[in-house]
Amino acid sequence: MAQNLIAHYRYATTQLPEHSNDDINARWLSAILDIDQQRHGTPLSSPRAEPERVQGCCRDQTLLAVGVLRQHNIPARSRVGFADYLRPNSRVDHVVAEAWVDDRWVRFDPGLAEPRGRVTNPRDISISDDSPFLTAAAAWTGHRQHGRSIDDLGVRIGPVEFTGATFVLSYLIMDVAHRFGDELLLWDSWGAMPLPGTPIDFGMGDALAELVRLADRGDPTAEHTLRDMYEIDSRVHVGDEVLRFSPRGEPPVRVALGRD
Repeated sequence: MAQNLIAHYRYATTQLPEHSNDDINARWLSAILDIDQQRHGTPLSSPRAEPERVQGCCRDQTLLAVGVLRQHNIPARSRVGFADYLRPNSRVDHVVAEAWVDDRWVRFDPGLAEPRGRVTNPRDISISDDSPFLTAAAAWTGHRQHGRSIDDLGVRIGPVEFTGATFVLSYLIMDVAHRFGDELLLWDSWGAMPLPGTPIDFGMGDALAELVRLADRGDPTAEHTLRDMYEIDSRVHVGDEVLRFSPRGEPPVRVALGRD
């Protein structure tokens, strides 16, 4: 269903119409569903031609899957990080889902219909240290503690490159926000997310990454501490507005949350 409703604005197999370009800035699931129903007005399971789908990305497909699971009282969350199975010899920024099933978090990719690369089962992706999906926390810790390169992790937005520690720290903060239900756009920026050329709070990043990694291993104290940090630390918690960039290179704009 997620693949039926959302057409990836960058990797669609057909040309998407310009009139729906702004779909990618639909921040909330309710807005995405409104756009879909305005165009179709049919059940979500009814086929949509790719050019008529809502333009979005992996975040939007995951957001829909997570929303459906929560509607059925299944705890679910989205994870922000990097996948090595989408393009050959590349680690691509990506969002996947996790659902609490049989007393464990099951990681799956709502945008993947069949096995690809090292992912043999898109509905149950490994969460080991060698997972084909690298969380932002694991990427940060691998670089800071073990010297692993993260120079290839990032994106280009217009003439600006977000790469390396600048990008990974932003995604680490983004992942924590998503973990606790604030599934912001991947091009939203707030708090201690560094912009290219600005200082990086390495100490905060180290502490945040360690909490995420411990919480992912099932440490309840780390999970509670991480939630407390997200709720009270303005470097991590999203406030009343964000700086929204554009993957299409448009100038960044300040957006008041709840009004868009």
